Amino acid sequence: MLCPVRMSILSRSIRQVADIVGRVFSRVAAVIIGFILMVVGLGLTATIVMLPIGVVLGLLGVAIFVGGIFAHDDQTERLRDQR
Repeated sequence: MLCPVRMSILSRSIRQVADIVGRVFSRVAAVIIGFILMVVGLGLTATIVMLPIGVVLGLLGVAIFVGGIFAHDDQTERLRDQR
């Protein structure tokens, strides 16, 4: 029979830190990738031949950048479920 494992304060703190780092890392990665795509798209629009590709990459970069900044945080839903 399995006995329940009790979490110590240290293991609970480590879990909370890992949760925060995981949420922040994905947002920061989206913002950085979006910014890079915007810069590449801007660079490609300088030549008339690559203009359509540059516009698409630039707009995709803006969408990813804005999505990274305004990403939905499910932390409020977790707190609501715990109550």
